[in-house]
Amino acid sequence: MDALDRSAVARDLHDFIAPALAGPVGPDEDYFALGLNSLFAIELVVFVEQRFDLEVEVADLDLDHFRTISRLTAFVLAKTAGRAGIPA
Repeated sequence: MDALDRSAVARDLHDFIAPALAGPVGPDEDYFALGLNSLFAIELVVFVEQRFDLEVEVADLDLDHFRTISRLTAFVLAKTAGRAGIPA
């Protein structure tokens, strides 16, 4: 991605999460309520840190930040605010 873009962040997150659910997931669907577990939550945190070059700190580990693609997109955008872009 050339610049921090909400739709591109959401698409990257969807592309990571959808295979774990064996299908598409809506931006406001709670994928943990759909059956994803705590092991996936750890994988998701690692993906977010690596993909968006950010650090998820202990204070950030509120499940509400990670429960839906919309919430996680907002979290990523907040953590990366002020940066020129994110890695391609």
